[in-house]
Amino acid sequence: MILPIVAYGDKVLKIVCEDIDANYPQLKELIKNMWDTMYNANGVGLAAPQVGLDIRLFVVDSRAMFDEGEESKGIKKVFINATMLEETGEDWAFEEGCLSIPSVREDVVRKSKIKIEFYDEQFNLHVEEYDGLNARVIQHEYDHIEGILFTDHIKPLKKKLLHKILSDISRGFTNAKYKMRFPNKK
Repeated sequence: MILPIVAYGDKVLKIVCEDIDANYPQLKELIKNMWDTMYNANGVGLAAPQVGLDIRLFVVDSRAMFDEGEESKGIKKVFINATMLEETGEDWAFEEGCLSIPSVREDVVRKSKIKIEFYDEQFNLHVEEYDGLNARVIQHEYDHIEGILFTDHIKPLKKKLLHKILSDISRGFTNAKYKMRFPNKK
């Protein structure tokens, strides 16, 4: 089932999310719905707050970010109760967007390598390292479960210039081609 994606301005996007356990109600169905929702919106990642849930869960499929023939460099994974252990390497800027903030894209500076601890959908514990685009997508989705949006990383002047667009999105004025839920629709 395709879920509505929560738009910029909703309180759930600014909450530090809670851990869950293997008995979380209908977890397998939720994960399936998150995949369906992400693919329907042409995304490469989706976090639970983006579908209105304040839990530490996100999905990533970065394969589409790689050139044809290089898709195997991407990952498709479920991250539950993730904890970022390290962010190292060079700082690098890359243009990011977000399904909760349609039509806004800005350069965000992040570290090039990460080490992250998480549970998969069978609640097996993993500690893994990623770099490049995979690290970037994971960092973006991890930020969501920490109550941080990519717009929180951009320079204050740039964010000020985006104020009207962000305000419009929160009120339902957007051209997103997927189902959304707006906090202040008028």
